[in-house]
Amino acid sequence: MRIAIVGATGYAGLEVLRLAASHPDLDVVVATGESHAGRRVATHAPALAALYPELIFAPTESVRDALIDVAFIALPHGASQGYVPQLRERGVVVVDLGADFRLKLASDYDEWYGAAHQASHLLSEAVYGLVERHRDELVGAGLIAVPGCYPTASALALGPFLDLGLIETRGIVVNALSGASGAGRGLDERLHFSRLAGNAEAYGLLGHRHTIEMQRELGAELLFTPHLVPVARGMIVTAYARVRAPLTSEAALDVLRSTYANEPFVVVSDEPPTLKDPVGSNLCFVSARVDERTGWLVAMSSLDNLVKGAAGQAIQAWNVASGRDETLGLPSSGVTP
Repeated sequence: MRIAIVGATGYAGLEVLRLAASHPDLDVVVATGESHAGRRVATHAPALAALYPELIFAPTESVRDALIDVAFIALPHGASQGYVPQLRERGVVVVDLGADFRLKLASDYDEWYGAAHQASHLLSEAVYGLVERHRDELVGAGLIAVPGCYPTASALALGPFLDLGLIETRGIVVNALSGASGAGRGLDERLHFSRLAGNAEAYGLLGHRHTIEMQRELGAELLFTPHLVPVARGMIVTAYARVRAPLTSEAALDVLRSTYANEPFVVVSDEPPTLKDPVGSNLCFVSARVDERTGWLVAMSSLDNLVKGAAGQAIQAWNVASGRDETLGLPSSGVTP
């Protein structure tokens, strides 16, 4: 398959480039990067030099006429809306790593993103690319909306309990820690070394945009607080919810084991997952405990925000959509130590 990676100079786009090189059916013919157009990938990202010694970044507009079968788009929010309609009219399969097609209601973009959606007629066509929860819907999909990293980790941890009616759908609290790469390559005072090193801080209080994505996916109301921590990669989520009926920790773990028994990229851990366990892989680690004294479920998860939280998930969803083995080209082990 001839593919384009749009926004390939960003962290998520570079990760698609890295993973695509290991996929037997993905042939990168176009990689766009507006600020680096005309520059070699190997110069911008020396880590990829052996994989792409001669590939040159092209202007973003070049994707409109490129002879491609699939476009992986890794642009800032709002940008892909200007490209997706034309690509879909040409029959190009689009895998959008941004937030532009994750929500079904155009009004949610007005409220949570502060701007009207410019391609709202395609929202109903887009399939949410969380394979473990939408595998059947993804088969044959022409427009895949890749979930955000926080929603992925949260949905995989909480989803099984909500689906079975074991926890309340209101009053859920989600706390999350993420590495700095989750903020992208843009300049931000929070990402300056002198501020980030040895520090941790909450951001997006009360109104983080991923909140509505989690709520729509889970069918629940929740309070979400993300935190930035001084690591490059990784994400860990700890979520709290009231149980509806007596539930033990072992029973909660059994729910996860049963749900994910045949999932190649979800690991149910008896012990609380660490932030580093999945780094470099397309894995998501999940675990759970029940505090019988207070009646609270504690659901936990961890993943690599650039792999299972972005590029790896994009390829996994496309694999399913195109009828391929969903594990094709994806790492199933982390980097240790």
